[in-house]
Amino acid sequence: MIRAAVLATALLAAAGAQAASSDDVARFYAGKQVSLYIGSTPGGGYDSYARLIARHLGDHLPGAPSIVPVNMPGAGGNKVAYYIYAVAPKDGTAIGAIFPGGVMEPLIGDKPVQHDPTKLVYLGSANTEVFVCYVRADAPVKSFKDALATEVSMAPSAEGGSTRDFPLMLDHVLGAKFKIVVGYPGSREMMLAIEQGEVAGQCGISISSLATAMPDWIPSGKVRVLAQEGSKLDPALAKLGVPLTIDFARTDDERQVLELMYSQGVFGRPYVVPPGVPPERVAALRQAFIETLRDRATLEDAKRMRLAVDPVAGEEVQTLVAKVFATPPQIVKRLKDAIATAP
Repeated sequence: MIRAAVLATALLAAAGAQAASSDDVARFYAGKQVSLYIGSTPGGGYDSYARLIARHLGDHLPGAPSIVPVNMPGAGGNKVAYYIYAVAPKDGTAIGAIFPGGVMEPLIGDKPVQHDPTKLVYLGSANTEVFVCYVRADAPVKSFKDALATEVSMAPSAEGGSTRDFPLMLDHVLGAKFKIVVGYPGSREMMLAIEQGEVAGQCGISISSLATAMPDWIPSGKVRVLAQEGSKLDPALAKLGVPLTIDFARTDDERQVLELMYSQGVFGRPYVVPPGVPPERVAALRQAFIETLRDRATLEDAKRMRLAVDPVAGEEVQTLVAKVFATPPQIVKRLKDAIATAP
């Protein structure tokens, strides 16, 4: 009886503390503006997801603050990652919608960056991404196997972006013949170049970004998906006979290198706050993030925008990032060497 009474008292105390903490969070956010910084130009997939979240996140945060999206493109997403890490206020009023490259670049990039992804605080990921290589229907290659023998031009983003690093890795690890044509600042510009025939296609683009920006390209046959870039087959693409690039690996080391690069698909659209944000606000933001992406209003909005939503909890993303940064050095080095060469 004494033990039960003590337990009951402890539970009541914990509930009371939680309620008090929630009240503190609500008082802090009431009437405030939260800036959601987006590491891309307007109009692409990352921008669309961030604006979707901005419209609904405030409804799930205690105090109901307004959420204002702010585009901050540059350095393949590393500009916004650095801003959140080192410059943004550490009070829970700044959120970053960063690229997976913003997480991976400090581990595998060849240039120093000024942020530490392991110290960023992850609210979660809006989706687990399926990345693909695709080309125009009139491109000189018709399959990924063809791309191992025949040169084809691809549009990349800046260094650290997946549309630059993924095809470069495939060139150096699997022997693909992708000619990477630099000079495009964002998804919209890359897709315009593809539409105008300046380049044949892209690698390292998420299928959701492609479907959002150019919903008719795949159904109409204007483009052909050559391969999936991940560790597991996407069922819809598998039905179309689209293979995994990882299945073209010839050795265990090659497979591990590709698996390391593709691990970022699990945190395909990560949202972060600076280190040092008070833990009760981090908890509230993480809960609000998941609630937002499971809410009926958000999902209906996402459906209208043709956005796939498959949220990953902040704690899970935080654990995965730590695991990625514990990868054996020889595998990290091989991947770094593969993407270090300028296109």
